Amino acid sequence: MKNKLEGFVKDHKKEFEAKGPSDLLWGKIAAELDKKQQKKTISMYQWMSIAAMLILTVGIYFGYQYKKTSAEIMVADINPKLGKTEVKFTSLIEEKRDSLQVLSQTNPELYKKFMSDLAKLDQDYQELKQQLQTSPNKALVGKAMMKNLEIQFQMISQQLNIINQVNQYKKEENSI
Repeated sequence: MKNKLEGFVKDHKKEFEAKGPSDLLWGKIAAELDKKQQKKTISMYQWMSIAAMLILTVGIYFGYQYKKTSAEIMVADINPKLGKTEVKFTSLIEEKRDSLQVLSQTNPELYKKFMSDLAKLDQDYQELKQQLQTSPNKALVGKAMMKNLEIQFQMISQQLNIINQVNQYKKEENSI
């Protein structure tokens, strides 16, 4: 069978070379080549969709990173007991400051001096709060913050006692 095929090809070789592929076959090949050469175009809608997805993805990523870095560490995050103590002292200090302000109307110079002392302690407290964000020993900084609040509370209490004593002394002096 192999010999017959070889013989047929040898006998008809000139016909194969002379004739070549038909014009119909060349037309089909050319049409296929034209189809493959045409670029696929992406419509404006598809470009907008891709851009929107990219912007959304980048926005979510940066939003998550910002939230992660801007989440302030609170004392309660470190130790819930210290957090409760902080809330307690903060509310007591605010109450005492209000009382101090009411009683200070009789002696404004003394009130200014007391408030400058408290402002220094409050500034120290704010610095400790900033240190809490970066400190490797957050428990120690948290305890220092509570000690500061405790000192502020004691100081305001003493200041209220002093103002009350001064006011009482003035009343006694006026009554004599």
